[in-house]
Amino acid sequence: MPSTPADDEAWRGNALPLLNEIRHALDRLLASGETTVIDLGALPMGPQDEAELLAALGTGEVDATINAGGPSSVRETAFHGVWLVTHRNETGETQARFIEVAFVPELLMSQREDVADSAKALSEQLREEQNIRK
Repeated sequence: MPSTPADDEAWRGNALPLLNEIRHALDRLLASGETTVIDLGALPMGPQDEAELLAALGTGEVDATINAGGPSSVRETAFHGVWLVTHRNETGETQARFIEVAFVPELLMSQREDVADSAKALSEQLREEQNIRK
């Protein structure tokens, strides 16, 4: 239990309820495919709460970095389907952090428009290759 105001700021007791929320989100994901995004910045969490949460979630097998408007990282936790998504600015400061419960995090999924552009570009490249070989 916190004994001083400084301790109270660092520890608000929200890691355990959040872990329970994540467990329920995993149940929903399995039952219906529903994904859940939890904005850690929107919760009243102190530094010790976040440290406890991250320690409890552990580290999984997948770690990806996306460079678009500043580096973003997507890291699988030790629990499959539970992802830690962190957005940073150009100087490396954390701008937002989320827990995403999903089979594949939204940030890693290709957007339909991008896939359409790629299909068109590959078709054009293949046409050019075929013309060169004629």
